[in-house]
Amino acid sequence: ATLNQSGFLRCQATRVGEDTSLSQVIQMVSDAAATKAPIAKIADTISGVFVPAVIAIAIAVTLIWLFVVKAPVGTALARGISVLVVSCPCALGLATPVAIMVGNGMGARHGILFKTAESLQETGNVQIVALDKTGTITSGQPVVTEVIPMEGVSEEALLYLAGSLEAQSEHPLAKAIVDYTNGEKAEAVRGCAGSVKSSEIRDFKALPGNGLSAVIDGKRIVGGNQKFILTQLTAQRGRSGDMVKWLKHLAEITDRLAQEGKTPLYFAGDGQLLGIIAVADPIKEDSAQAVKELQNMGIHVVMLTGDNEKTAEAIGKQAGVSEVVAGVLPEGKEEVIRRLREKGKTAMVGDGINDAPALTRADIGIAIGAGTDVAIDAADVVLMNSRLTDVSAAVRLSRKTYKTILWGLFWALIYNSILIPVAAGALSPLGITMDPMLGALAMSLSSFCVVTNALRLNSFNMRSAQKDVKLRNPVQTDADGKLLSQYNEERRAAERSRKEKTMTKTMKIEGMMCEHCEATVKKVLEKIDGVDSAAVSYKEGTAVVTLSADVADEKLKEAVEDRDYKVISIA
Repeated sequence: ATLNQSGFLRCQATRVGEDTSLSQVIQMVSDAAATKAPIAKIADTISGVFVPAVIAIAIAVTLIWLFVVKAPVGTALARGISVLVVSCPCALGLATPVAIMVGNGMGARHGILFKTAESLQETGNVQIVALDKTGTITSGQPVVTEVIPMEGVSEEALLYLAGSLEAQSEHPLAKAIVDYTNGEKAEAVRGCAGSVKSSEIRDFKALPGNGLSAVIDGKRIVGGNQKFILTQLTAQRGRSGDMVKWLKHLAEITDRLAQEGKTPLYFAGDGQLLGIIAVADPIKEDSAQAVKELQNMGIHVVMLTGDNEKTAEAIGKQAGVSEVVAGVLPEGKEEVIRRLREKGKTAMVGDGINDAPALTRADIGIAIGAGTDVAIDAADVVLMNSRLTDVSAAVRLSRKTYKTILWGLFWALIYNSILIPVAAGALSPLGITMDPMLGALAMSLSSFCVVTNALRLNSFNMRSAQKDVKLRNPVQTDADGKLLSQYNEERRAAERSRKEKTMTKTMKIEGMMCEHCEATVKKVLEKIDGVDSAAVSYKEGTAVVTLSADVADEKLKEAVEDRDYKVISIA
């Protein structure tokens, strides 16, 4: 809380009325209570048969007492009325909705919102849980862990240029570098070249999937992934002997960082590699515990991420996840979920826009509450507190609610099975009879017991793993304990095939005078079928073309020379 002792506070309400989070939570719980769980259909079916059956039994009992036993009319009517009064379809009808309502309320109090009664019932039956990495297993707030300047470059200079470049981006990795340069290393950076100011930057370009580019202090600075930076350097310098030498050194550094679960970001300027800044997204404190709890319940856990395989394996090892699918795009995540659903009932847990297709495809979509509105809208269950252990808590609550419903139906059926014969006079030879008043009392008590049974959910500790039991029908894994070994091997084979087909050609071009010329040449080259990308430098007079298919030199030359530039050579 904040105590204002002087002056005034100006507050702005960003959401009011029905748009507030509280109103949306209330509406979500209300909507869930209004829906029917699949098990409710059983109770509805029983109730549909139960009422006419009880009426028929009451008439038959009255006639038997009247004409077979030869009892007085009053006694015969009392037996028939007792059967009608003691029978209780109410208990059957209450067993499911009351338990669903209490379960939903219990979940809401702990920040777990089930959108429908069906999702509350089915969450406990999941056999596979697929977890997104960023923001789900990890905190979603990357931090700089290591700065590796190249020979001849100071750490302060690298941080200054990297911070200046990344300050223009909204990417989480960029934010980590900016926070580092403006925080822990702020004084050193200022001592090198002053504080980071956007006014010192011009011609900024964001290249999705690759990196960033800008002119800082008159130098063209680029930053991004390894493939992008190497393409830029090759375009400007070609494969000189010294470049081959430090490429080997670079591979060693990259491999080490990946094994430690760190993401390397590369920076270069004017044809020279400046250095590497390693960024890591630490796993949440409860991630390993959550994964272990799910596994102890007999649920197979899979991690999905767009990271490279080595980094993903390192993060998976920290979290205790035995199966990892790396390098998957949003549509790839949906494909993975599709394959997992063929193995068993699957839940997907994610928080970002790119998780929405997979959340929709899964049997149960679970959105982390701190995530995007798109992910929350696509999900069946919302975790308001963003704790991964809430996934296992949701499974526990679902299982307990389902068990409570079964117990309610069981006792309702047992009650009717015992007391209807008693009310009909089955024990009258022993002197035991039931008049209508006692039948009415028993009927009320049956409903009371069913409701009380459901209310016991309020005392259930959904965060305690002490009484967790494994699924009776866990998913059948392959011999290596995994589900997607074949799928991963197919992807690796496809990637190897793609790399084998990929080749580069370096073109020497005359006539390029400015960055506009660069853009023109790049555009015409990338329009050619078989050309994946083109890295063009007017200063060096080169264009490094990456090919996914065989493209004739003449075709490349013709495309460039049609724009009035001269191609000197292609190698």
